[in-house]
This record gives sequence, structure tokens and C-alpha cells, in this order.
Amino acid sequence: MASTATSAPDSARPSPMGRILRGLGLLVLCAAALAGGLVAATGPEEALQILRTGMSPEAREPAPETAPNAPGARTGLAVTPFKEIIVNITATTMSGRQTSRFLKLNIALVYDAALPGADLIEDRKLFIRDSYQDYLRLLSDTDLHGSIGLANLKAELLRRTRAITDSEAPQELLIADLVIQ
Repeated sequence: MASTATSAPDSARPSPMGRILRGLGLLVLCAAALAGGLVAATGPEEALQILRTGMSPEAREPAPETAPNAPGARTGLAVTPFKEIIVNITATTMSGRQTSRFLKLNIALVYDAALPGADLIEDRKLFIRDSYQDYLRLLSDTDLHGSIGLANLKAELLRRTRAITDSEAPQELLIADLVIQ
């Protein structure tokens, strides 16, 4: 009786057509991931415009400028930077021990110079900075985690600025640097 040697069947190796189909499937998955990322980053309407024209709306035409007296126009905005603020904050180690860390903060205040009380901002800048330092020293490192921590920090500093100037002129705080060390 003759024995037949068994070798790997040809069905175990992908055929050239199977390789092509797998490659096309991978290509479709990559395109879907790219499209999903584009929609997530820009929003559905702008993503469609980018796909239709090949460029974003900002690149095609300059943004229209708002007329000075138009409703919603923001004229008279001024920016005043503060000197760098460095304070100690508390931190908790992995073992639960309280320790001290440094917080370095560079900020600028945006205010509407046309609103009443805006002229007091420059005069009361030292008092504003002092109230910032008082608040910052009360924080712990966990208070500044994530985007919600940053939003809470900006909201509290803006609230303090409005209280010291007794005005709604302060509009926003811009944070250039926030370092915890």
C-alpha cells in the first residue's frame, strides 16, 4: 500500500482574491475612521464642506467683520496681562500624606472698556492680583485637574475680578501658562 504524504492544503493559504478583499476591507475601515475623526473634530456641516471643496470655510474666504454698531458687535475690548503668579498649593501623595507644590500661573484679563467700571480695572489691578493669590493658595492639585478644573478656576477668578471692580466690564480670563510642580 502506498502512503500519501499530506501537505498543507491550498485552502489554508489565502487566495490572491482573498488578499485583495482583505486589503480593501482594511482601506474602507481606515477611511471610515478618518471620516469619523474629521466629523468629531469639525462638526458634521463643516466636515461636509471640507469634503466637497477640499478646504475649510476659513481658508476659502475671510471672516466677515462685524460692523461697530451692529447687534452683538464687541467693540472696545482691552486686554491687560498680570505678572506671573507663583503660590504654594497642597497636594496629597499616594500614601495619603499632605505635601506642598508650586502653582505657576500667567493670565491676562479681557475687559470691555466701554462698560462702566472699566476705568477701575487698571487702578485696582494690585487688589485683583492679591485676591487671585488668596484664592489660589486655598486650592489643592486635584482642584485643577481636567477641563472642569480649568473652567472652575477661570470662573472663580472672573467672579473675584468683577467683585473688586464692582463692574461687569471684566469679560474673560485668558490663561497662558498653568504649571503645577
